[in-house]
Amino acid sequence: MEMRFWTSNLEFQRMLNYDPSKPDGLNQSMENAISGDRVPVRSKRYTIPARCGAAVRLDSGQRLTITNPSGWQVCDFWAFNASDLGEFMSMEHVHTDLLSVSPEAGDRLVSNLRNPMLSITQDSSPGVHDTLIASCDWNRYKQLGCTEYHDNCADNLRQALLAIGQKAPHVPAPFNLWMNVPIKADGALDWEPPVSKPGETITFQAEMPVYAVMSACPQDITPVNGSEGKPEKLEFVVHDG
Repeated sequence: MEMRFWTSNLEFQRMLNYDPSKPDGLNQSMENAISGDRVPVRSKRYTIPARCGAAVRLDSGQRLTITNPSGWQVCDFWAFNASDLGEFMSMEHVHTDLLSVSPEAGDRLVSNLRNPMLSITQDSSPGVHDTLIASCDWNRYKQLGCTEYHDNCADNLRQALLAIGQKAPHVPAPFNLWMNVPIKADGALDWEPPVSKPGETITFQAEMPVYAVMSACPQDITPVNGSEGKPEKLEFVVHDG
């Protein structure tokens, strides 16, 4: 039996031209590099403006503490091997490694090659985070009815890496910090406001040199950033272990 695989010329051309590192639009994330050499000042508090992203290099043993000043702001969070961005923190592999969809303090977060990348050393919140939902992107906002470009986490990731001279080879599923997506008894999901409180923090320790990327999620249509849908800033500090 002969099997034929085909696609339209337009679809094929799109595949050839697709660049996963290229954002669909721009915002302040491109100007938000913490330093020219990608290395943070130890113990300095950095701000990620609302709706924007930032990337930072962590050496093995260093710790990254992310703060949620408002309490209701979601942070899409990724990590990439600093030597090979083709290796990245993978939520699918984390699920297998932990046999859980809810990482908590003391857990390790592994890569798509199943290597430990980060460990969660502390979490001052109730521990309600999400590991199932893809980062928002321009197509998602089109589905939600937007007709003009909308800031999104996928583009924040791309811009944050470009700002430090790196290119995203892929947009992995993020670790959505403070995002509240309850799993119902029948397996259905729902959008709920975060249960975290102002000033709560989560800390990660790097188990290998990584680029950590954070996006102050721009979602203002569903209630994931609070019932008022008002994205706010995030803060972070890098310190030695």
